[in-house]
Amino acid sequence: MSNQKWVYLFEEGKSDMKPILGGKGANLAEMTNIGLPVPPGFTITTEACNEYLALNQE
Repeated sequence: MSNQKWVYLFEEGKSDMKPILGGKGANLAEMTNIGLPVPPGFTITTEACNEYLALNQE
């Protein structure tokens, strides 16, 4: 398990973070940052998803 941050609020992300947040997460972050009406939320990183899948293989 890494010490990397796994959850980002929309306002913490940026459009250039697609490898970390995925396309939807990065786009929601960018829309929030430019002031479009986006409900408050967060994105779980692609690494968190991959780690979850790896630990739950049967």
